[in-house]
Amino acid sequence: MDSVTQVTLGAAVGEAVAGREAGGKAPVWGGLLGLLPDLDVLANPFLTEAQSLTFHRSVTHSLVFAIVATACVAVGLRRLHSDTPVSLRRWAGLAAAALFTHIGLDCLTTYGTQIFWPFSQYPVILGTVFVIDPLYTVPLAAGLLASLRGTRSDRIFFGMPRRWLNYAGLGLSSAYLLVTLVNKWHVNRVFGGALARQVPSAERFLTTPTPFNNLLWRGVAEADDGYYIGFYSLLDDDRSIHFRYVPHRHDLLGDTRENTVPRRLRRFSRGYYIVRRAPGGDLRIHDLRFGRNDLGLTSEGQYLFTYHLQEGPGGRITGMRQEEPPIRLTRPLLRKFWARIRGQTAVVPPTLNAKPE
Repeated sequence: MDSVTQVTLGAAVGEAVAGREAGGKAPVWGGLLGLLPDLDVLANPFLTEAQSLTFHRSVTHSLVFAIVATACVAVGLRRLHSDTPVSLRRWAGLAAAALFTHIGLDCLTTYGTQIFWPFSQYPVILGTVFVIDPLYTVPLAAGLLASLRGTRSDRIFFGMPRRWLNYAGLGLSSAYLLVTLVNKWHVNRVFGGALARQVPSAERFLTTPTPFNNLLWRGVAEADDGYYIGFYSLLDDDRSIHFRYVPHRHDLLGDTRENTVPRRLRRFSRGYYIVRRAPGGDLRIHDLRFGRNDLGLTSEGQYLFTYHLQEGPGGRITGMRQEEPPIRLTRPLLRKFWARIRGQTAVVPPTLNAKPE
């Protein structure tokens, strides 16, 4: 998830675990620890772009790191705040809560979190929430901020202490995550049924929520020579899905397919990628999991995760450069997006009979 959400979550669980004993130190340290795993990006200047893709959410997002860091942080905080009546066990609980909730929340996104490092580089991808989801973050932040106003002993509704507002925010946001799991299960059933009817040759598929919501979902199915991409909203009147066909053109990589950079990109994308040759002759790889900058609602969108392959002598791939297309969320596009979320299916991607990309 985004850093703001992770800091908020860390502060909220820090307050819940140690707020009564540590006072204002609990949400501050919880927030900092909630940000700690994402500081792996500080290693990027020392890595190639291809290496940085798979290094992020690996070492610092592993269970091993969380366990070791919890012990070290607990000892450090106990010594730093020796004048505060907080036990070593309580500091350890705060650190563990902030670190493990960060890792767990990232597992719910589509990027991939290597929680089993160093034993395995397999990325856990549940894909139930978008990386920025206000319906999760806003209740969490509201409960935390409301609980920190005044003193923790203040009584509010029905004589409850003010700190219970933080528990309420954590409860609501956690309940929302459970709802996204149910939504994912339902959406997978819908896409599976539609693919069985329309694309029986599909070998596998993934579904991900579209930006900033959990109602409109995007599915990508892999077949022999390409992918089928479609959208489904929980507010649609029926379960019919219009799929757009996208040829993968993996053959364009030729003998370079097993070079280090293409192999790393294949692993990062979990195999959901297409290859295109630019007008100048350069090869580009597009990761299909993250969609396009037009939210999939026009025929002119550019893929958000695009990698320009750099070729050396003999056509060998020597490196890559990530290209980030501009994101122009115009009012007409946002209106189309809102209409599609509400189940108005008049705005849909081209069907299977349309000209492929």
